[in-house]
Amino acid sequence: MSSGTTTATRAEYCVVACAEAWRGAGEVLASPMGTVPTIGARLAKLTFSPDLLLTDGEALLIGDVPAVGARAQVVEGWLPYRQHLALVATGRRHVMMGASQLDRHGNQNISCIGAWDRPERQLLGVRGAPVNTLNNPTSYWIPKHSPRVFVERVDMVSGVGYDRAAAAGPSATRYHRIPDVISNLGVFDFETPDRTMRLRSLHPGVTVEQVVEATGFALTVPDDVPHTREPTAEELRLIREVIDPKALRDREVPAA
Repeated sequence: MSSGTTTATRAEYCVVACAEAWRGAGEVLASPMGTVPTIGARLAKLTFSPDLLLTDGEALLIGDVPAVGARAQVVEGWLPYRQHLALVATGRRHVMMGASQLDRHGNQNISCIGAWDRPERQLLGVRGAPVNTLNNPTSYWIPKHSPRVFVERVDMVSGVGYDRAAAAGPSATRYHRIPDVISNLGVFDFETPDRTMRLRSLHPGVTVEQVVEATGFALTVPDDVPHTREPTAEELRLIREVIDPKALRDREVPAA
């Protein structure tokens, strides 16, 4: 490898974990939000999910996989906002969103911090989070795992979690799915009997104790937690030389 090393960084483990969220997705639109998820989606497209659809982040479906920040050279289609919304409603998309707060049931907040009638901080707003969570698979990317993000109860529900979807009934649960939560410490899911968050894997160098301390609710921890899959040499080459040659991933997830 021209990069001179095959030792993966924490950011590169996060990229691979994000890419795995789209494994076997088929011909669906990947909607990554954040630098690491964007690299992950492009890595998935170049390796094990070639049918994945990507956009330029605006209104074009792209046929090539440019480096992050570079212009696409191959345009496959036109995807203006109204068509994007129609596609969301049909479930043919897997979005990876961020979260200012996320609770043990997968309820997400990107709207405000504090009481709704008098918030301490105004954030992005609810935006498309409810439609995303009720109509297509929605995963989450958290670059800084902390008790401020992983909270017992979100201040405002933007994205719908498993408990609220169940309470709303079949119309809400039919397409509701939160496959993955990926942070700078590990990978999480909701594959538990009560659909609460479980630690699925640890990034190398991270301990269970660190994750528990950084999480503001009771987390399900299996007896034997594996490490997050290691990037292959070819995946590292693609990340470093093709998709993210400027190493923008390291700004989002600095070296541990």
